[in-house]
Amino acid sequence: MTAPAISVVICVYTEDRWADILAAVASVRAQSRPALETLLVVDHNTALLDRLAAEYKEADAPVRVLANAGPRGLSAGRNTGVAVSKGEVIAFLDDDAVAERDWLRRFAEGYADPRVLAVGGRTEPVWASGRRPVWFPEEFDWVVGCTYRGQPPGRARVRNVLGGNASFRRTAFEVAGGFATGIGRDGDRRPLGCEETELCIRISRARPDAVLLIDDRAVIHHRVPEVRERFAYFRTRTYAEGLSKALVSRSVGAAKGLESERRYTTRVLPAGIARGLRDAVLARPGGAGRAGAIVAGLLGAAGGYLVGSVRARRGGTRFAVPPAEVGG
Repeated sequence: MTAPAISVVICVYTEDRWADILAAVASVRAQSRPALETLLVVDHNTALLDRLAAEYKEADAPVRVLANAGPRGLSAGRNTGVAVSKGEVIAFLDDDAVAERDWLRRFAEGYADPRVLAVGGRTEPVWASGRRPVWFPEEFDWVVGCTYRGQPPGRARVRNVLGGNASFRRTAFEVAGGFATGIGRDGDRRPLGCEETELCIRISRARPDAVLLIDDRAVIHHRVPEVRERFAYFRTRTYAEGLSKALVSRSVGAAKGLESERRYTTRVLPAGIARGLRDAVLARPGGAGRAGAIVAGLLGAAGGYLVGSVRARRGGTRFAVPPAEVGG
């Protein structure tokens, strides 16, 4: 089978990440398996749109700069990229991450099976301070958009991929629609998420035979700014995740919306607390802090879920799912 052509979509929103954006594009252009095109989707920022258009006007590789055609936010930006892309597969890379050289090649290998509709990879944190904060548990690396302890290793089937390092066959959008707006991030205004979780569940419902994979050889390195190394951000982000999970459950039902989270909370997190307490007893740095952070993160997410569920029942939250047949 011929390997699929892959379009890469990078959603951007602020000039503060200018160097990161250039590095992300450079990593795509350096792939061992070239992308068909790189699409930079700018989220309602005219100055950044013009600056990027000038930067890549004479590019020797296909880099297209375009404006988000939908409402402000990551989901609409991704939908804009999907709609104008030409590849059979659409890959997404965060604007503050760089992909390893074989990133797209590993994605392409996953699509040799025609049942595969999504392939995600492994995201490694690059801490701005130079090292992981001693109190920060690996079980909560999803807080900073990275692969966390508890995810399956190697190549494995999963319920959902993580959006900052993911790819989808175009067919997935044609049968299930696009990313839901109103769930995910809106720049730095609110640290919500889960839009890719909700989409992946819809894909599996639309195509019960669909296979969604994680291949941890498809690696990107994600920059974590110092503000996200602080406990205040950790607490805010875990609470926001609970709010997001409530929206997902409203869309697809709690049975599917919390399917993976049940194992995570009943197995992965208790094991992490036990490791932290053991390290504390052995006088290893950060052990008690990691155990405490896991408890705080779990309580924060649970609180957010309860508040989000109440808001959803009262009709205080709105999100929209674009119709199927997204794309050209």
